[in-house]
Amino acid sequence: MATPISVVHNPSADQLRQLGVADWPIWSCGVSTFPWTYDAQETCLLLEGDVTVTPDGDEPVRFGAGDLVTFAAGLSCSWDVHVPVRKHYRFG
Repeated sequence: MATPISVVHNPSADQLRQLGVADWPIWSCGVSTFPWTYDAQETCLLLEGDVTVTPDGDEPVRFGAGDLVTFAAGLSCSWDVHVPVRKHYRFG
């Protein structure tokens, strides 16, 4: 199985422009811990925050502001938000 979470640290402005990130909606969340399951693939760019996401039965993945993160469809995990998050996101 492919890695359920991929992180690109400091993606290029060109890559973000090609993805159209500036036009994606924004989601925000305070410091919290919660379970989540992805029905569809999600790609997001963290504008602010620091998060550890732990896939069920797998190793935790930590990422933060400036990171471009992709979550696989079908992923069940737990989010642990250390610093409040603001992110652009897109499903599919």
